[in-house]
Amino acid sequence: MASNRTRWLGLIFISLSVAIVIVDSTIVNVSIPSIINDLGINSTQVQWVQEAYTLVFAATLLVFGTLADRYGRRRILLLGVIVFTLASVLAAFSQSGNLLIGARVLQGLGGAMVLPTTLSIINATFRGKDRAIAFAVWGSTIGGMVAVGPLLGGWLTTYYSWRWAFGINVPIGIIIVVGVLIFVRASKAEGEVQRVDVVGAILSIIASATLVYGLIEGRTYGWWLTNKAPQLGDWTWPFELSIIPIAFAVTIISGTLFVVWGRRRQRQGKSTMLAFALFAIPSFRNGNIAAMIVSLGEFGIILSLPIWLQFVLGYDALQTGLILVALALGSFVASGFAGAFGNKVAPVNIVRVGLLAEIAGVIGIGAVVAPDASWGPLVPFLFVYGFGVGLATAQLTGVVLKDVPIDQSGSGSGTQSTARQIGSALGIAILGTVLFTTAGAQLDSRLADRGVPEAQRTQITTAVVDSAGAAIIGLEKNPATADAATDAKAAFSEGTRYAAFAAAGFLAIGFLATLSLGSGRMTPEARRPEDEPAEATPAAAPPGPPTP
Repeated sequence: MASNRTRWLGLIFISLSVAIVIVDSTIVNVSIPSIINDLGINSTQVQWVQEAYTLVFAATLLVFGTLADRYGRRRILLLGVIVFTLASVLAAFSQSGNLLIGARVLQGLGGAMVLPTTLSIINATFRGKDRAIAFAVWGSTIGGMVAVGPLLGGWLTTYYSWRWAFGINVPIGIIIVVGVLIFVRASKAEGEVQRVDVVGAILSIIASATLVYGLIEGRTYGWWLTNKAPQLGDWTWPFELSIIPIAFAVTIISGTLFVVWGRRRQRQGKSTMLAFALFAIPSFRNGNIAAMIVSLGEFGIILSLPIWLQFVLGYDALQTGLILVALALGSFVASGFAGAFGNKVAPVNIVRVGLLAEIAGVIGIGAVVAPDASWGPLVPFLFVYGFGVGLATAQLTGVVLKDVPIDQSGSGSGTQSTARQIGSALGIAILGTVLFTTAGAQLDSRLADRGVPEAQRTQITTAVVDSAGAAIIGLEKNPATADAATDAKAAFSEGTRYAAFAAAGFLAIGFLATLSLGSGRMTPEARRPEDEPAEATPAAAPPGPPTP
């Protein structure tokens, strides 16, 4: 009994580890105006303050998932929390934009150590119905923290300082380290530890980093031809061809080499960064495809909503965070729902219910978005959306990993986390493009209808779009440009609406992708002994992974 209590107490600190990592991916959004005023950073630095974390996070997830299996899951988790906490101290005391960006890079490194390792620990620690509940808690933590981040950031920024948005990680990090040491059992892959595939690690980082970089920066530098030349010190990109297709070419080449190199090492009986045999497991292969597609639409709406709430409706950072609490509440309610029905309903069916709830919520959000809207009609749809996120995130993770051998759970969890992160990066890139492109086109059209000269239209549109809507406040205060501010609010509302509908479209495709996962019920051939009820007699040896 004591051992069982220890496992669940350990889950609390595992969830706290996930919480600070996910919160930090969203907490900065509502703090950016204060950071600009304090550090005097330019628009390029603003972009990298927000994106450096995601870039490093996605690029190194797979590496640390594998290292956790080889060298100890708890060890890598503790190292990640320590790196993340120290980086938070550096961010809190940053006196320049470049130093803050560097701190965000280190935070992304620490976060990449934490997230896949927490999944691996859960997969190795819990069995049967307890595993379904543990995954539900893990997934609901992610969904809830996506909304808590803006709330916490808004509160700390409004009443204290943006620096506390990072400083709050320090006491929480200390608590996590102590709790993990006491309540989380050390584990790693059984058998002799093999040498790490260094070449595979480098290739996986290059492939992930260049893909995420291209997805994030495509709108800035041009998807094919250069519309803004990248700069590095005194050097400026000299070619008409944009750097983005070159980045994607590097992704394809390094990704192909990663697969070829890994399969070759696997045939030689050597260690690889990714256990390629896992893709012979239908639930793992199809689940990762579904997870990537779902992530395209799942969290992208969080990018546009805070901008619309603050710069169009005029709410401050704290009020914006309070509105988004409805999303967190929906996710936490989903945790209880998954716990109650997780052992009675096939997990993949819970995923489908969650996706349908997300689609309904996002469509509802798009329907109520308007320049004269209020928060009241928005809250119910945010709750429904959050409820769907809580269901789908937790159970889809369980579906992906349910047939993965424990000694490869780190590689498996790292792969599915990377699939989600790459999907999220693609979703943010596309939905961000939809938001700002639509807003720019709508604003230019409305100003043209007012008879505003082209040069002035271009100046106003560029100022509003490049500032992500922040320029609307200045336009509104000047009587001469008050009409332009009205047009800008309407244009950003249109952009937010289109982004919401685009997110719903991705989620619908994700729902269709889950149909390839079948009923989600484990066949006798695929069932592992540890998933059997306690009274069952386990097989003498675990069966191998099912064939495609």
